[in-house]
Amino acid sequence: MDGDTEHDTVEDAVGCHVEDAVTFWAQNVSRCNDLLKLSCALAEACPQANAVFGKPDFSKIYGGCFSEDGCWYRCMVQQVISSEKCQVLYIDYGNSEVLNRSDIVEIPPNLQCPSVAKKYRLWGLQIPTDQNLNMFDEGKKFLSSLVFEKEIKIRHKGKHEDGTIIAQAEYEKIDIGKEVVKAGFAEKCTSPGNTKDAEERKADEMQNQHRKIKVSVPLGVNRSAHALYSIPRRRCDQVAASTRTQNFTGNSVFAPKEKMLASTSVPDTRFAQIRPDQKLSEDNEVLRRENINLLQTQKELELKVQQLKRELQSEKEASMKTARNFEETLHNYIGTKMRNLAAKVKALKEVRQTNKNSRFREQLSESIIVVTEGCLTVPCSLEKLQKIWTEYDLAQERIRLCRNVDEIDELIAKRDEVQQNLYSSVEELILEVDQLPLSERSRTLQELSASLEMVYGQGSEADDSEEAFQHFFKWKSVKVKKLICVRDNTDTALQILADWFSGILKCFDLMSEASSDLEEVVGNADEILKKAELAICEELDTDLNEPDEAEKGIIMSAYNKVIHDICQEQSMINVIQNRYSASVEFKKQAEEWLNRRPDINNLLSIKKTVKSLKAQLRWKLVEKNNFEESDDYSEFEMMGIKEEIAHLRNRLLQEISKEREEYEKLTYLVQKWFPELPLLYPEAGILNYVNSGGLLTRSLERDLLDAEPMKELSSKRPLVCSEIQGQKVLLKGYSVDVRSEAKVIERVAKYHRAWDQQKEKSGLLQLLFLLFCKSDPLVYLMVPYYPGASLGALQAVTPLTLEEALQVMKGVAQGLQTLHGANLVHGSLHGNNVFAVNRKQGIVGDFDFTKSEEQRAAANTMVVSTLSLVSPELKMGQPASPASDMYAYGCLLFWLCVQNQEFGIKEDGTPEVDAVVMDDKVKSLLLNLFCCNRLTAEQVLRDDCFLTIDATPLSPQPGEEHEPQEEHDSQETDEKKVPLTEENGANPTQ
Repeated sequence: MDGDTEHDTVEDAVGCHVEDAVTFWAQNVSRCNDLLKLSCALAEACPQANAVFGKPDFSKIYGGCFSEDGCWYRCMVQQVISSEKCQVLYIDYGNSEVLNRSDIVEIPPNLQCPSVAKKYRLWGLQIPTDQNLNMFDEGKKFLSSLVFEKEIKIRHKGKHEDGTIIAQAEYEKIDIGKEVVKAGFAEKCTSPGNTKDAEERKADEMQNQHRKIKVSVPLGVNRSAHALYSIPRRRCDQVAASTRTQNFTGNSVFAPKEKMLASTSVPDTRFAQIRPDQKLSEDNEVLRRENINLLQTQKELELKVQQLKRELQSEKEASMKTARNFEETLHNYIGTKMRNLAAKVKALKEVRQTNKNSRFREQLSESIIVVTEGCLTVPCSLEKLQKIWTEYDLAQERIRLCRNVDEIDELIAKRDEVQQNLYSSVEELILEVDQLPLSERSRTLQELSASLEMVYGQGSEADDSEEAFQHFFKWKSVKVKKLICVRDNTDTALQILADWFSGILKCFDLMSEASSDLEEVVGNADEILKKAELAICEELDTDLNEPDEAEKGIIMSAYNKVIHDICQEQSMINVIQNRYSASVEFKKQAEEWLNRRPDINNLLSIKKTVKSLKAQLRWKLVEKNNFEESDDYSEFEMMGIKEEIAHLRNRLLQEISKEREEYEKLTYLVQKWFPELPLLYPEAGILNYVNSGGLLTRSLERDLLDAEPMKELSSKRPLVCSEIQGQKVLLKGYSVDVRSEAKVIERVAKYHRAWDQQKEKSGLLQLLFLLFCKSDPLVYLMVPYYPGASLGALQAVTPLTLEEALQVMKGVAQGLQTLHGANLVHGSLHGNNVFAVNRKQGIVGDFDFTKSEEQRAAANTMVVSTLSLVSPELKMGQPASPASDMYAYGCLLFWLCVQNQEFGIKEDGTPEVDAVVMDDKVKSLLLNLFCCNRLTAEQVLRDDCFLTIDATPLSPQPGEEHEPQEEHDSQETDEKKVPLTEENGANPTQ
């Protein structure tokens, strides 16, 4: 045995296998996670591992496939049975079986760790040398019932050389070793000698016992008992059945002899002589059978007697233990009784002091009072105000829809009359609401709702009736009465107990002269103590017990009704506050415009100035053109003319800026107060400005700008570059007629309104102006010019890094979210229509406003590299949708990430993402963009790829020279670096 290094070590373990009445295997409870990890690792490694060939290493750990469940477990080879079979020990559980070599495999080094299960032997115990197999089996079952799958406390006492731990085991304070000894399945070691020698002697004695049993027990019985421990479990039933067959046919060995005697041919004269011998033989056979049966019966009776003796011994021990406990209880009865009573009185004091649940839902009762008695009423003027406001909105709508100047005056008069009434109602509501404590009441309701939800949880819908409150108060009244009655009983019982103690004190006071009958005082002590204890327990149960299901239903119904009333009143307060705020705003603005009309003379004056400047500018441009062809051309004079033209342009642009400010003011007045202005002043062009979202201007014309035609990019539409107040811009010409002009303006306005919601944070390209040209039937769209900033140009010269690509594509996803939120489908997202400003900020370019979504998606520009940006559903004829935009977005992201890697295309046109080397997060995002149920732009922005990307938008610097340079939509790359062709970036169709 080893030293005392582990002596008295204590551990908690769970029994997993039993070998005999004193030997078992157990697993430390702290190794539960290790078992789980081992199972997962083995399930993954073993199916692909190599089977064991040649002579196995008995000191090495292998993986074995358990025959019962087909799962893999760690094992060690104990014995080579044959060239095909080995006996193995499952080291993490303690059981063993014979496996085919194909079911034993090599496992990785990281799984070659110590076993989870350990082998234990009960300290100081041995199996009796005269124990038979039945007792051996019973002992094994008995120990299994005490330790198998039970958490036991093991105290180490020593360690055997083979690793078996000698230990003392307990289960729920029961000494397992003592129980095994009491049951007669083991005995204490008689010799204090060497443990190993004792173990060997016990093993030899057990083998001798087995041999003795084999001699004295019938062959069939012996084989049956042995088979229970030597063959797999799945064959136990077959062996048992075979044993029963042998037992029932035990006497058949005599049948051949009887048959032989009966069939022997003997002369009749000798029959009489052999009959006595035959009769004697038959009698002997009968006696032999009876003897065997009696011996068998005797053994069964002996076993029963032994079992009854053990049961009687156990009953005696239990009775003695009960008697001892009863005697101890009698000795300590008074002290125990008083301690228990004192503890209950202490608990009752704490409950009464803290009033735990004793107020019977006072918080809920107070909440009911708050929501019923303190409820605010709707102001009387609110309904009247809402009615008049509806009339006012209707009057404004009639004016807005009016197209006859002759009818407008009557409509304006009616509107003004309603406006006066509305103003009076607004003042009345403001005065009335000012008297209401809306904010205080709202705060009270919010705090009340929060405090109730902390106690009762989230409320549910409830019927709007007072029955819930009535049932609650009725239930509360009954509970309060019951509590008062119970407390009175407790007080009375404790007072009687106190009086009893006072009488007892006098009886034992040697200095007291008062005489009292001790028998009379002490006689009813048990009854007094019992009543006091029962009263205290009843009050504690009343205070501490949770309500039953019916009571919970009453409480929750009242709570749900309170929450319903709070939400209803809070909603009413919100309506009042919103209408109050609108009324205050209306009154403030109405005081300015109630008795006056807006003046458009300022706008007309600006238009007059613009007209004059435009005429001067045209003359100067004519003068410049004539002077350039004159024979008296002078560079100095030409410089002076150009300076005058530049000065006139700047003045014109300043006046146009003032004009836009005036339009913005008038647009606000048209929308809020005076919808009649466009009809009364058609010459002002207010309606056109409103319909175009503030983009359309007739004061600025393409002919008045110093525009440089971009002929190489104008194959499909006019495209010119210019500069306004130091900012480079592009003018994209759209050929329109009377019918298509309105459609283009409508689409442009819708796009501009989407941009205007977030402006620079929208992720969209800004539209500056929509203007006309007198010399041709074109409408020009003015946008900022970002030379050399398109993805196509950047990737052709200096490709974006992964970090840059993700940052740019996050901005593109923001732009798509803005468009899709405004019910717009881009339909033309490609490498030349997405811009990376400063290689950081992604911007989605505009699209061809003369084409529908489907027409844009079918354009030949929807290709990047060898990858089509057209989604599979568009190819099948389905309409363009936000999902088709997200497919094109995924293709662009894939194109940026694969760089120069080769990739395949599936039958549906989607790229083979799995075959490309890229970041796992990006790959996961792409797979979700190429599937049928694609991510939305909003979901893409929340993807893990973009969580660490700085979303702060950079201020675009149009015209700033970037490296590499790039062009927008139809603006393309620097001529010196990448040729300006439609194939490598220029897209005049956009």
